[in-house]
Amino acid sequence: QVQLVESGGGLVQAGGSLRLSCAASGRTFSGFAMGWFRQAPGKEREFVAAISRSAGSTKYVDSVKGRFTISRDNAANTVYLQMNSQKPKDTAVYYCAAKLVSYASRTYDSPGPYDYWGQGTQVSVSS
Repeated sequence: QVQLVESGGGLVQAGGSLRLSCAASGRTFSGFAMGWFRQAPGKEREFVAAISRSAGSTKYVDSVKGRFTISRDNAANTVYLQMNSQKPKDTAVYYCAAKLVSYASRTYDSPGPYDYWGQGTQVSVSS
């Protein structure tokens, strides 16, 4: 089992920044590919960013490219999502997810493959 706990959400004005953290416990963190997803009211859960086990590969949804950065610290068992130049359409509950993998460079951009999910943290961007 893996427990994931997100933090860092909050209210920010358009153009501002937030950094989300997701702390993992329970199993060897470096064995997991990680992802961030978000869900706005009335909408389906949407892929935001993913990072491979080794941190050598990352992937982003087009709407956040150039604004968001995913990173991980395997020694700290934590994955981050740095969000800059935020827009009101970024408002959502953000979830981190973990998938146990063998391939060091693989990323996953859909919810289905992920094995574990956090409880989510609310991000609200005002105009």
